[in-house]
Amino acid sequence: MTTGKAVAGILAGLAAGALLGVLFAPDKGSETRKKIARKRDDAMDGMKDKFDELVNGLTTKFQAAKEEVSNMLYQKGKNHVDQVSKLPSKA
Repeated sequence: MTTGKAVAGILAGLAAGALLGVLFAPDKGSETRKKIARKRDDAMDGMKDKFDELVNGLTTKFQAAKEEVSNMLYQKGKNHVDQVSKLPSKA
C-alpha cells in the first residue's frame, strides 16, 4: 500500500467516524448540520494540505531530476567536444 493510499484511507476513516459521531449526538438538527459542515471543511483543509505536500515533493524531485539530466547532457557534450578537439586536423 502506498503512503498516499494510506493517508487517504485514514482521512476517509476519520471523516466517516466524525460524521457518525455528529449524527448520533443529541443536538438540534441545525447544530448538527453546522458540525457536519465544520468537519467537512476540516477534512478538506487536511486533504488540501496533503495534496500541497505531494505537489511540493514531486516538484522538488522533478527539479532534481531535471538538473541531473542537464548536468549529464552538459558532460556528454563537453566530452564530445574534447574528443573532437583531440582529432588531428585535416588541414
